[in-house]
Amino acid sequence: MHRSRASAALAACALIVASLAAAPATGGDPLARFHGQRIRWGACAVGPGESVPRGMRCGTVEVPLDYAAPAKGTITLALARIAANDRARRIGSLLLNFGGPGSPGVAALAADPKAFAALGERYDLVAFDPRGVGSSGPISCGGSQQTAQEPGGEDAAAQLAALRAVARRCELASGPVLPYVGTVNVSRDMDVMRRILGDRKLNYLGFSYGTRLGAVYAAQFPRDTGRMVLDGVDTLTEPLAEQALVSARGQQRALERFLAWCTHQKGCVYGTNLRSAKEEIGALVARLDREPLVGHDGSFVTGQDAVASISLALYAKSMWPALAEALAMAERDGDPVGLMQLGGPAAPSDSRSRREGAGRAAGTVPVPADNGEAALVAVNCADDPDRSNDRATPAAVEKELAALEGDFLQASKIFGPSQLRTVLACYGRPAGTDFIRKIDHPGAPRMLLIGTRGDPATPYEWTEETAKRLGSAVVVDYKGDGHTGYAASPCVREYADRFLIDGRLPSGTRSCPAGE
Repeated sequence: MHRSRASAALAACALIVASLAAAPATGGDPLARFHGQRIRWGACAVGPGESVPRGMRCGTVEVPLDYAAPAKGTITLALARIAANDRARRIGSLLLNFGGPGSPGVAALAADPKAFAALGERYDLVAFDPRGVGSSGPISCGGSQQTAQEPGGEDAAAQLAALRAVARRCELASGPVLPYVGTVNVSRDMDVMRRILGDRKLNYLGFSYGTRLGAVYAAQFPRDTGRMVLDGVDTLTEPLAEQALVSARGQQRALERFLAWCTHQKGCVYGTNLRSAKEEIGALVARLDREPLVGHDGSFVTGQDAVASISLALYAKSMWPALAEALAMAERDGDPVGLMQLGGPAAPSDSRSRREGAGRAAGTVPVPADNGEAALVAVNCADDPDRSNDRATPAAVEKELAALEGDFLQASKIFGPSQLRTVLACYGRPAGTDFIRKIDHPGAPRMLLIGTRGDPATPYEWTEETAKRLGSAVVVDYKGDGHTGYAASPCVREYADRFLIDGRLPSGTRSCPAGE
């Protein structure tokens, strides 16, 4: 998703929301001891070869493990802050979430604070590792969540049993936090942070999955929501199968926009005809699934490895030249190196090392190598009420997948098969909360939503859908390519910064051109 989704106790997620609404008003603030904390900001611990931006300080806060029963236990969350440069005109804190789920925020802020330089003049930039992620009680599945067989193969019973075994392994390896991950609880954590940071309202900038998190916060705490910008807007309502299908369509659109660009470049391996280019890249994937491309050192790339590499390269238009070169190397020379360098079969180990580095940067606990993958699935499953059906027979599940296959192939012969395999990602795990799906005109103040027409991860239609659900949103329609628009478009950035800094927000839908 976005890289666009564990134990029986996960069913408690739905109960948490209900109990919050029914909690008695008597007895004072049940979270008073958490709201009264003070963060001890100090140096950020880093590993060899890593650095921390000037002025960045790290700290921790304690939050309840279970908001329905605050005495049950706590979890420690890792935060980082870069103080506003203009202290005399400081607005307050701006909480940032860079996406995921499963991505640590502390490391992301450390990696590129200059992207938010204008905002950093007036705001303290604050990022955090959400519960279960990075240095905030990281969960694990004790290794990869891949099973020996893929859903939809010959032995459905064995496949489903393997998925249940993975879910059980995640439960055993993760400890007490696993039943309490999910966006509803993370948004509650954000409100504790807001209070501790001393902000009357939460000012927030969220990307990709961070848009879901922002929307859930606004639905839970509409009176405490300040200036909020959501970029690369996630869906709030669609069940997993529909999410996966829309994602396949979005990826296919992004691929076709890339191929239209490539066929207008000198030396494009697919020539100048867009129709034949689409056919040839599809043939490449099919050919590599039959016979992987083997490099001089024995490394190889399958068709699905190539799909993963292409997907990653579509996230940013700046990567399109490298994708064009990688495809040329594969087609003309039979060389898999270009595709591997984009992040195909080598990507998981690379991303794991980055996540382990993120844990060191926060200066708290070591991060399991599989934390990002484990948290991605756990959060998505906790957020959706109908992603699991253990009562279905293997034959029924197999029949369901077979019925869906045609729609997924029609959406994209290249991305459809891999998206279809995500439909059973939560099999063996309890269904999550229905709170997110029920969000409808929560009464929060107007906010700014940014959608990118060529976004491969969060298709533009999700921006329109979420704007209607929130009922108070202004949309910026960015005509460009890649995932999210803030970093790519000065026009988008101007709308976002003007609103966050000056509170100025236009009405209706505004447009930003591509190719700035």
